[in-house]
Amino acid sequence: MSDSSHKISLAGILITTGIVFGDIGTSPLYVFQAITGGGKHISPDFILGALSCVIWTLILLATVKYIYFALNADNNGEGGIFALFALLKKRRIKWVIIPALIGCATLLADGFITPAISISSAVEGLSTINPELPIIPIVVTIIVILFTIQQFGTAAIGKLFGPIMVIWFGFLGYLGIHNITLNPKVLYAFNPYYAYNLVANVDGGFAVLGSVFLCTTGAEALYSDLGHCGKGNIRISWSFVSILLVINYLGQSALCLSEGFNLGPNQTVFYKMVPKEMLPFAIAIATAAAIIASQALITGVFTLLNEAIKLKLWTNLKVKYPSNHKGQIYIPFINWFTMVGCLLVILIFRRSSEMEHTYGLAITIDMVMTSILLGFLLMLKYPKVKAFYAIIFAIFLAIEGVFLLSNLGKVVSGGWFTLILASSFFTLLFLYYKARQLRTSITEYISMEEVKPLIMAVKTDPEISFEASNIVFPTRSNSCKKLDLTVYHSLFRKKPRKADIIWFLHLDILNEPWGVHYSVNEVIDKSCYYVTLQLGFKEEHRIEYMMRKIHGHMVEKGELTGETVFKSLRGKIDEIDFKFVVLNSRVAMDNALTSFQQVCVKAYRFVKATGLKPAEDFGLDKTNVIVDYIPISVTAKVDQELTLDYEDFSDKKKK
Repeated sequence: MSDSSHKISLAGILITTGIVFGDIGTSPLYVFQAITGGGKHISPDFILGALSCVIWTLILLATVKYIYFALNADNNGEGGIFALFALLKKRRIKWVIIPALIGCATLLADGFITPAISISSAVEGLSTINPELPIIPIVVTIIVILFTIQQFGTAAIGKLFGPIMVIWFGFLGYLGIHNITLNPKVLYAFNPYYAYNLVANVDGGFAVLGSVFLCTTGAEALYSDLGHCGKGNIRISWSFVSILLVINYLGQSALCLSEGFNLGPNQTVFYKMVPKEMLPFAIAIATAAAIIASQALITGVFTLLNEAIKLKLWTNLKVKYPSNHKGQIYIPFINWFTMVGCLLVILIFRRSSEMEHTYGLAITIDMVMTSILLGFLLMLKYPKVKAFYAIIFAIFLAIEGVFLLSNLGKVVSGGWFTLILASSFFTLLFLYYKARQLRTSITEYISMEEVKPLIMAVKTDPEISFEASNIVFPTRSNSCKKLDLTVYHSLFRKKPRKADIIWFLHLDILNEPWGVHYSVNEVIDKSCYYVTLQLGFKEEHRIEYMMRKIHGHMVEKGELTGETVFKSLRGKIDEIDFKFVVLNSRVAMDNALTSFQQVCVKAYRFVKATGLKPAEDFGLDKTNVIVDYIPISVTAKVDQELTLDYEDFSDKKKK
């Protein structure tokens, strides 16, 4: 998305409505269905208390916490849990990694659940028209199609998201107003006393808070999508969206309190609001809104993992760019992994009413983590009003803590699935992080001045045979004055690698979609060069082709001869030979690793196995690549005593 979308405008507000509010905007499909237990709990105190809780949750958490406070805590225009982590990391605060990883893990777990429950809730409306219609195959088909089209990008259909969501929110408002007239006393729910009364005096009041919390799932997107839409557009859009959501919840409550209200076996509170003649339209627009909500969630998961990769909290994965905007990304492995997770949720729980037990717990934990990081950041940023922020975020944490305790009651009925997912993701993230920490104990780079004399010594040594005319080492060093220690090891610590020309290649991805640029720094005249290759993010990584072209340009300029180092082949072959060496580090066997460190290393290798192989990482053709495994020391080496029992050398025998 262009930067112009961040400016406050009608177009910006429309785009924001389509991107940001899908998840929280489809909550009316299932919130009161969950609160009433499918229409079983409809006493006035229960309904008014639950409605009051919904209203004040939206006001305090969604509006005050996220819209007012969180949107002011951006990291160069970006929002979300990792934006908070990056800001606090700059202040060298180490403990923040734990809440950041917990937040990431719970958001990934939510990626499994949100598409399943949103689309199921919408499609189940078909049961009110035809109870015999098989719902699960329809839901599965929609989800498979949704994930399949991700690889092609959503730019074309994305233009429809805003108008569709505007129609959806308008429809929510219409249904709410239409039903409020049935029982206007629901307006009393704006009084927070009814919320207090529910928790303190009504049977089942505390337990139902877990269902109440579903109204604010998706509030995290108000902050995490900051970089896509801008705070001005989000705030203005929310002022309308929140009003329409509250109106709809008022209407659902009025319907529940109306005389003779009851739900049939296949009915939901939401679809009970809809006049019969409007049911087909309601199902169609609700399904479209649920698909948009799922699309926003999928995009959010892609963005989250991409940020984790950039922060070195996850291994490199294949990232594609379906459009000319770098912000729109597609990560194949995550896409199919999330799709399998969604299908698993559907197959295990089958109906949205059962999925509700898995929902909310992950997001509650994520919100608690966000409150911890956000409150701490604001206290550091504004020390003069530190006490103010401490009190405010203590209130937020108290509210979220109550919701968390209530959601824990769902563990047996379905929350176990969420806990297993989130715990598994957190364990992998944490062990990978600890394994990365082990690597910080080694020197990453060595001065190029120390490397140059060794390169020339190997090149002029007649007893060492040439390995190739050109050897290319992809390097992560972004300077011609330093070299990766692993490259140094591959060059000299095993059999010395001898070539006519040694190339160190650094790959840099630009923010623009197209364009290929390069620069060459001479390290040793006609013997060693450092090349920076800059590629637009949509350019194909034809690294061997590009290196041959750079070599050809230097031959044309007279910098190089262009001849092979093997004399017997000179004048007999068309192309000079190139060999590419990519490196894969391994912890040395003589490292004294603790049991926990061994687990970290194994987890690190498992995570790395899901990512790009070294050749893919640098965009190299595998047919001309050597993978060199380099031992690295991350801990103290083993100190093992040896006792000599006997020695007998031949020269001693002669004497």
